[in-house]
Amino acid sequence: MNRSLRRFALAASCMLFAGQLMAEPKRPECIAPASPGGGFDLTCKLAQSALVNEKLLTKPMRVTYMPGGVGAVAYNAVVAQRPADAGTLVAWSSGSLLNLAQGKFGRFDETNVRWLAAVGTSYGAIAVKSDSPYKTLDDLVQALKKDPSKVVIGSGGTVGSQDWMQTALIAKAAGINPRDLRYVALEGGGEIATALLGGHIQVGSTDISDSMPHIQSGDMRLLAVFSEKRLDEPEMKDIPTAKEQGYDIVWPVVRGFYLGPKVSDEDYAWWKDAFDKLLASEDFAKLRDQRELFPFAMTGPELDTYVKKQVADYKVLAKEFGLIQ
Repeated sequence: MNRSLRRFALAASCMLFAGQLMAEPKRPECIAPASPGGGFDLTCKLAQSALVNEKLLTKPMRVTYMPGGVGAVAYNAVVAQRPADAGTLVAWSSGSLLNLAQGKFGRFDETNVRWLAAVGTSYGAIAVKSDSPYKTLDDLVQALKKDPSKVVIGSGGTVGSQDWMQTALIAKAAGINPRDLRYVALEGGGEIATALLGGHIQVGSTDISDSMPHIQSGDMRLLAVFSEKRLDEPEMKDIPTAKEQGYDIVWPVVRGFYLGPKVSDEDYAWWKDAFDKLLASEDFAKLRDQRELFPFAMTGPELDTYVKKQVADYKVLAKEFGLIQ
């Protein structure tokens, strides 16, 4: 074989090897680390639909559920038991980062996974049943001032979760000790909605994307959304912000995916390229909008930097509330 042919053969074999490394993952799966029906479920199903619609996957990912610790069980399972599984994505949110900041994921921290993509953002919200006596955020605050033990608040996770933090910030602004509030810890937005509609709680500290199906059905109302200004969507434009009601609280809920810590660089690059294409797609933007999410697109090293900065900021907030030393 002459030198030119040898070079061509070597190049061809390298391309074939690279193609094998960068192949579509077999049996792709998205783990929603909560019960069905909440924000993690929504995040997985958004990617499930979009990756097939954009022909980035030939078949839809399976969506599986791994509730426990608002993400802690799934985080530990992937890091410890499936660290190199290139086909397994796990949904995360700002709440996951807040829990990491407080050490709630056990011996693992924010450096123990490969942060892949952020695909959109929602905003925190305070929900009540449509027939609730609380018509405004101030109605709720006055009831809490009178007797905080009489108002049962459902939140995703225990003390220190982002749902808890939203009401703690309201309490602090109103001069109420957040520790006096009466909480029921639930596993994500799906359980909050079920408990609220079933009359087991009176207030749900949740987020707007989880709530909109129940708002549109007429079963629930939102007293406030924690965005900078009213959201420019037809079904959301009448929902008041906390800020306009005198409570300067903004809480975005970013949503995305991570991979196990030992997933190869080649497989990570395949997923990053897929999400870069997805996030640039107009069809994906429409699909994201249908899921009541707003634009927030970030992948790879940029996302890794963002996540670590957010965790550091949340540690400061957690110390302020006496949640960590």
